[in-house]
Amino acid sequence: MKAHFEMFAAYNAWANRRLYAAAAGLPEAARNAPAGAFFGSLHATLNHLLVADRIWMRRFTGEGETHERLDEVPFDGFAALREARGAMDARIENYVTGLSEAGIAADFSYVRVTAPEPITQKLAPALAHFFNHQTHHRGQCHQMLTAAGATAPPLDLLFFQREAA
Repeated sequence: MKAHFEMFAAYNAWANRRLYAAAAGLPEAARNAPAGAFFGSLHATLNHLLVADRIWMRRFTGEGETHERLDEVPFDGFAALREARGAMDARIENYVTGLSEAGIAADFSYVRVTAPEPITQKLAPALAHFFNHQTHHRGQCHQMLTAAGATAPPLDLLFFQREAA
């Protein structure tokens, strides 16, 4: 199971690098333009992904920054957001590498942002959700890039696996 999550951590970093490289080619106004997405713009959606990752990594490790709202925009500037994304991806990879099989199978508890009641569940499904959530919103970003006239890169897991082989 650990190797499975290590692969997803590496894939996540790879996909984010490709996504941010494509987004960097857009003017700031295009990244910030309302795009009909749940979080509004490409820039706001990229911020949401970072915010959610910070929340989950705080839950997983008990350390690091966290947020009280899922729509917070901690970075107005794209360069700072991109730098924070890279640091978070490295943190995620280091965290997953440090997990044991027993730890992945163990229970862990946390409190949701949207409701105060504590939740206890196995770590493995929480990690699966963590990576699936990122894929979901990267898909939205991919569509916003295309709509803005950018060339959105392939982000399929199979492309990553072929490159990594």
